[in-house]
Amino acid sequence: MSLEQVVDRSNNALRRTILHWQSDQKVRAMAEQVAIHEKRLAGEKPVIFMNASTRLTGLSLNAGFSLLAGWSLRLAGTPVAHFICRAGMSRCVLGTNRDNPQSVPPCRSCEAQSSAAYYRAPVKWFGFQNDVALMQRLQGMSLQNLINLEFQGIPLGELVLPSLRWVLRRHHLNDDQPTRFLCSQFIQSAWGVTRQMKVLLKDVDPQALVVFNGTFYPEACVRWVARQDGLRVISHEVGLRPLTGYFTTGDATAYPIEIPENFELTPVQQERLDQYLANRFQGNFSMAGIRFWPEMRSLSQEFLQRAAGYDQIVPVFTNVIFDTSQGHANVVFQHMFDWLDRILAIMRAHPETFFVIRAHPDESRPGKQSRESVADWIKKNQVNALTNVLFVDSSEYFSSYELIQKSKFVMVYNSTIGLEASLLGAPVLCAGKARFTQLPTVFFPDNPDEYCRQAEEFLKADQITVPAEFQRNARRFLYYQLFRSSLPFEEYLKEDGIWPGYVTLKPFSWQDLLPENSTTFQTIVTGIRQDKPFLLDE
Repeated sequence: MSLEQVVDRSNNALRRTILHWQSDQKVRAMAEQVAIHEKRLAGEKPVIFMNASTRLTGLSLNAGFSLLAGWSLRLAGTPVAHFICRAGMSRCVLGTNRDNPQSVPPCRSCEAQSSAAYYRAPVKWFGFQNDVALMQRLQGMSLQNLINLEFQGIPLGELVLPSLRWVLRRHHLNDDQPTRFLCSQFIQSAWGVTRQMKVLLKDVDPQALVVFNGTFYPEACVRWVARQDGLRVISHEVGLRPLTGYFTTGDATAYPIEIPENFELTPVQQERLDQYLANRFQGNFSMAGIRFWPEMRSLSQEFLQRAAGYDQIVPVFTNVIFDTSQGHANVVFQHMFDWLDRILAIMRAHPETFFVIRAHPDESRPGKQSRESVADWIKKNQVNALTNVLFVDSSEYFSSYELIQKSKFVMVYNSTIGLEASLLGAPVLCAGKARFTQLPTVFFPDNPDEYCRQAEEFLKADQITVPAEFQRNARRFLYYQLFRSSLPFEEYLKEDGIWPGYVTLKPFSWQDLLPENSTTFQTIVTGIRQDKPFLLDE
């Protein structure tokens, strides 16, 4: 490394430190105002918040949603208890080094961030609790036995599995020492979190629990405990538009939305949706602070000339195998690669069709690269040897929308591109349960054989008739997802300029957090207190 690179790295580290300090000072200043002006309604039960898996240092989007929601509740008279980690996990989701699981998490910096974020807030800290009986039981277990483990009636292995897959960036886990070690550490930590949550519920007697995402194991454990007690649990995730959050009493990673059967878009709503789509179809969108398409290129002449040699084009859009949505998606096929294995035979049987396999753009995102990728599957199965198949890697930014418009039909697992293809009027054959399959928006067979049969039917058909309700429902669903269920926080948060997906506070007054002064907080506070849908009124 050159001297210039060393100096540049040092300057960047200093800049990050200064920006983080400034961000923490903003939080402390607003926390002080909230503490001064909060009130307590007579007889109002507390609400517990937990978001241990959404940040280490800095303020992530979901940590920001949780912090602001807690402030608004306190100002509105509802007491809050934040369930916060104080070195409470031997290995946590974000603090695990997947290349060296023996490395311990950065607990000191995380605790410092917690102290800044929850300054003068009611905090219940949880620490690590070792259990000798559990440790002895885990020793020598195979990975599958660890995953199947129940301990004192709690499915600990099942609760930690999505986190294990997410951390290791793969669906199929290796039964090796590092993986077994990490799984054991997650299970021991989960047991400690579970026990301390049981104590907290008895001490606090809350009216509700609010957690980040509910899928990563600390939040999954406290949600499991709360639901066993019959307590209402709200989970939250990022919304579809920038700086928006989604809250639900369902599973946030599945994104359930209740849309009235009689809901139809007005002309104003139609125009609002069309304006959004005009930008999205050009790649001008981001989610959770990530812009997936730095650029979007038109289909090249080389591609068009190759495609002209075939009777029809069928794109195949994949997903990220370790994504937290996959646990909900795998209802038809065992997993995404099971689906790809089945349609590979279809590709081989139809040399007249040009299949374009499109890897999800998030599969190779820096810091989140998949270790069980579609590119690996392509190589393993020698798919590139098929002259009628083109693989487009996640780093190639050509227009999927232009590809859809030139296609006979579209095959997807559970990616949002399936909804977008329906919006464009294309026939979509969907293989996994997705957000948009809550309504009839795509062709969604209920078993693998039926899926393959329908694919064969589409390939041989002269024309595919798409039910009119698919496009109508796609527009209805997307409108609700964008403008009713995605709660805006742009008046309070902005990107911190350090890490994608991390934020800092904008200037605002404590009065701006009062439900009567904010449609966002009116929706959240009413939803938590009165069990109302977390949907914006128009």
